[in-house]
Amino acid sequence: MSTPQSSQSRPQATPSALATWLIFLALFFTVYFASLFTPPLMDDVDASHAQTAQHIIDSGNWITTQTNGIRYIEKPPLPFWLVTISYKLFGENSFATHLPNALAILSLTWLAWLWARRAWDARAGLYAGLAVLTSIGPFLFTRFIIPESILSLLLLIALYSLLTSLEDNKPARVYWAWAALALALLIKGLIAPVFFFGGVIPYLYLSGQARRWRDLKPLTGSLLFLAIAAPWHILVGLANRGEGHPVGNIPTLGNVHNWWYFYFINEHVFRFFGKRYPHDYNKLPTLAYWLLHLVWLFPWSLFLPALFAVAWKTRRTWLPQLRHYDQPFPLDPSALQPRFRVRTIWLLSLFSAFSLLFFSISTNQEYYTFPVWPPLFILIAGVLANTEEHPRDHTAATIPIAWITNAQAVFAVIGIFVAAALSWGLWDSRALPFVPDIGTLLAHRAVGNYTLSMSHFFDLTGPSFAALRLPASLAAVAFLLGPAIGWWLRRKGKHLAATISIALTSAVFLIAAHIAFARFSPMLSSERMAETIMQRGTPADTFIIMGEQSDASSIVYYTHNFFHGKPADVVLPRCGQHGEGSTLLWGSCYTDAPDIFLSDQQLATTWGTGDRKWLFAQDTNQLKAQHLLAGRLYLVQTVADKDLWTDRPLP
Repeated sequence: MSTPQSSQSRPQATPSALATWLIFLALFFTVYFASLFTPPLMDDVDASHAQTAQHIIDSGNWITTQTNGIRYIEKPPLPFWLVTISYKLFGENSFATHLPNALAILSLTWLAWLWARRAWDARAGLYAGLAVLTSIGPFLFTRFIIPESILSLLLLIALYSLLTSLEDNKPARVYWAWAALALALLIKGLIAPVFFFGGVIPYLYLSGQARRWRDLKPLTGSLLFLAIAAPWHILVGLANRGEGHPVGNIPTLGNVHNWWYFYFINEHVFRFFGKRYPHDYNKLPTLAYWLLHLVWLFPWSLFLPALFAVAWKTRRTWLPQLRHYDQPFPLDPSALQPRFRVRTIWLLSLFSAFSLLFFSISTNQEYYTFPVWPPLFILIAGVLANTEEHPRDHTAATIPIAWITNAQAVFAVIGIFVAAALSWGLWDSRALPFVPDIGTLLAHRAVGNYTLSMSHFFDLTGPSFAALRLPASLAAVAFLLGPAIGWWLRRKGKHLAATISIALTSAVFLIAAHIAFARFSPMLSSERMAETIMQRGTPADTFIIMGEQSDASSIVYYTHNFFHGKPADVVLPRCGQHGEGSTLLWGSCYTDAPDIFLSDQQLATTWGTGDRKWLFAQDTNQLKAQHLLAGRLYLVQTVADKDLWTDRPLP
């Protein structure tokens, strides 16, 4: 028990479960649900993955997915299945495309709240849910179709089910862990069981619960796992056998490894070692990899020092505490929550540490460690709530409230700098009129050759704020006032209100970020050009892409039904031997792949003949097209750094 406190520092009452969920739902609908309608699907991975769902609807083939008519079998199918179901319910649009990711965030909020509430108390549950809903990383990496949010949910379900099945002595509950793990395998591949067992095995050993291995249902659980995960793997392997006599890891036309090799060896093993073909990915520098987690977890990363301080202060009791609770049932009821808390800390810490270390060695993208973020939010929430509720309790498990107050002060300082930077951008662009196409004002620095998801962020310039006045102003006000008010509340001992103010400040910033993101849509999406083709063309026309299909994948997506599913032609060598074609490369090497690949000579010969043709080109490919078809191009539309031409005058 803590000593009596003054009314100023006495902990405020935590909102009820109903009030907590009203807060959660308000944040979810304003930050996540409202953003499902804009912007349109982006080029590259977003629209490319959406095309696979269109193919499933058209063909009824749920086993071998396709993109632009070409086999696309390098990814597990469940993300595409979920989008397909969403399309059947809500139609083919941006809302339906991104709805599964948004619902995964809401589900993660519920599970983080449930877990932290049981391990600590209601305030920790509130903070864990707020962290999921208002952190930069989860918001940023649910703007396009990648499966990380769903993977994170399934892994967290698996971890929670395993832990509570042992804690509550309900072995049947562990089947939820096996089922969730199987679904996670269908979401992201082998990385799911690797992450799960990488944390669970050392936890079971250190906690002494490995001796209860029978309660984990290894035989029947494995059978359930295989019943869910194996059918697709078997069927897709049988449907995509190898052809010819492939040599080495680079396929040639008619000489392709079977799916088993391509998926497990090339896409998993070789990707880990950076040897995957084609090499269309990147790896963050080691320092950037670690430091960027301060951004992805922001603003809740402000409390990571407090988390580490508690861990350091209690370092000598880590194992003794864990082993203290290593005893069979029954247990004094008053010890149940402390035991669950200790085991929660160990399980989530081991899972997070293993996953972070794994991707520090492997090739990686910024969002690969997404599954670690919810466990870290739960741990941060527990430390934050415990410290706030016991500000004068300096026992071994707590730290002085100054750790939290200082973090709030840092947030206030960051707010001032962010507000100043945004104000500078607004001032620098003050004389410029509003520019709807931000692409004309960006620097095109090509950081990481645009293979990193945040590459376009570095293209911002001072004048580009002419297109970002509303979101920049909103964010500047939020960062100037919110952190300052929070620091004042913290100084007054109103810790609950201060922490909620952090979440509200971040929520306003995320709303502003989404408005800014939508302003980037002319550069990130080619939906406007698709509208032009559908308004001024006919279904008999042919759409051609000069370069990678991913450069104009949103046009392929939005014109899919207009062209009755006819794929776009691409000016690239078929089954390129130097990485050309990227996601289409392996599929294009099969002899039954549609002949959509044109050489420069074929394009020059067929241009202006037969039905109307539309040509898309971006960046350096624009100069190539202008040189190849000099005097024969009719410019229809320019958006950002993209041109759309046709081969004859429009009526």
